[in-house]
Amino acid sequence: MPALTWARVPSYYLALIHFYGAIERKRSPLEPALRSLVQARISQLNHCDFCIDINSQLAAERAGSLDKALAVADWAASALFSSRERLALEYAEAVTTSGVSDELAARVKAEFGEDAMVELTGLAAFQNMSAKFNAALDLPAQGFCQMPQRKRP
Repeated sequence: MPALTWARVPSYYLALIHFYGAIERKRSPLEPALRSLVQARISQLNHCDFCIDINSQLAAERAGSLDKALAVADWAASALFSSRERLALEYAEAVTTSGVSDELAARVKAEFGEDAMVELTGLAAFQNMSAKFNAALDLPAQGFCQMPQRKRP
């Protein structure tokens, strides 16, 4: 990625890097494959081609298949996902789109524990901010994405 692209908004970029760095430095209570699947789904929800490319590749490596990484859009109908993955993806969608109900928050806390719930929320916040940042810069897809391209006005 060209340094000049990031140089256009250095303070926002640095804030994102510090935020994500703090998440990465903390010993994660979530398995890497689950984190990557959540990141890929949030990128899809945000229609962020650049993030989908990167996160789908990571999810494919960590979850063991590109099909699984790209199927996160249809996680509720796909047999590829465990109940734990489905719950994490449901939570990620709620954080990104509609808001989290008390019932969903209680299920996530019971399944993953409070630290993992905090991390899932932080990951969603980071992915949502990152997608908006990349959209503002109009970053192109990197060639890995198999999702439909978003039409730009």
